[in-house]
Amino acid sequence: QVQLVESGGGLVQAGGSLRLSCAASGRTISSNTMGWFRQAPGKEREFVACITWNGGSTYYTDSVKGRFTISRDNAKNTVYLQMNSLKPEDTAVYYCARRAFGSSGPYYLHQMYDYWGQGTQVTVSS
Repeated sequence: QVQLVESGGGLVQAGGSLRLSCAASGRTISSNTMGWFRQAPGKEREFVACITWNGGSTYYTDSVKGRFTISRDNAKNTVYLQMNSLKPEDTAVYYCARRAFGSSGPYYLHQMYDYWGQGTQVTVSS
């Protein structure tokens, strides 16, 4: 099994930056697409970004394009989410997830992912 642990969340002012990390324990994640999702109070879990196994392709939800960057370092078994120009609307718990091998469906559906971290809180003040 794979365990994912997020870190790097915190409280920042609007316009600031945070870098989230997702560390996989015990084994490599190099063969899987990895994604970031977030959930704000009273809202559904939503897709933020994902990155393919070799880092060759990335996808972002419209609201974060140009501000967030997803990356991965397979040698370190870690996925990152660099968040710049943060807005209060970005406040949420951010979750790292691994897409299931051989899954069929859109990358932005949380049902396509089989392992999840416990989340890290990101709060953006105005």
